[in-house]
Amino acid sequence: MCQTCGCSLNVQPGSVAAIDVLQDLLAANDRQATHNREHFDEHGVIAINLMSSPGAGKTALLEATIMALRSRYRIAVIEGDLETDNDAVRIRAHGVPAVQITTGTACHLDAQLVHGALHELPLAGIDLLFIENVGNLVCPASFDLGQHRNVTLLSVTEGDDKPAKYPVMFRACDLVVLSKADLLDVLDDFSPLRAVAALRTLGRDTPMICTAARRTPQLQPWLDWLEAQLHAGQPVASGRSVQMVAPVGF
Repeated sequence: MCQTCGCSLNVQPGSVAAIDVLQDLLAANDRQATHNREHFDEHGVIAINLMSSPGAGKTALLEATIMALRSRYRIAVIEGDLETDNDAVRIRAHGVPAVQITTGTACHLDAQLVHGALHELPLAGIDLLFIENVGNLVCPASFDLGQHRNVTLLSVTEGDDKPAKYPVMFRACDLVVLSKADLLDVLDDFSPLRAVAALRTLGRDTPMICTAARRTPQLQPWLDWLEAQLHAGQPVASGRSVQMVAPVGF
């Protein structure tokens, strides 16, 4: 159980003690997150918080993204895991700075952990910073890290009802990335339309895009979305509109 987010508190949910502890935790975190965001803004860095369940393909997507964009943008990554630096090693192999945060028992990154990692990165030489959060569809959604955008990956191997089962996570995101979409032809129990419908029941019009990072790469909608963030609301440089999941074509 995590000792830093309140999920292991031995009190009744909704009790005054639980509410007070959680409010204190989040207030302190939000203050640090604001400070982190000031660092990013001062150096012109766009920070993207990547969240998902374990194994949804965050690191594979980052590797493919780095290969596609490294000639045009300066990229860095902060990796969050309970143990090992396996993912940071994978990212560094592409010539990109990567700082590993090992959280021990904590099931999410928080703003203080990210702040410590920032001192190991040359922010003045970075355009785009990815923060790969700990694999977990619950706690990471509650902690502001100072990022500019939240992105949640939903793998087609997981189930199309995840937005309904984990509403806090999917309400918190600015984009849903349907990952491993090249497997849809062999996974007839996953329906992108049902995933979109589950997302819409949350009362959000959050866009959902399809990606594949390995067998049959499918990255253009994701790259277009990143370009839009980097250009701060300006039209996508390529002139293409970002292709969102829609009923047509499935």
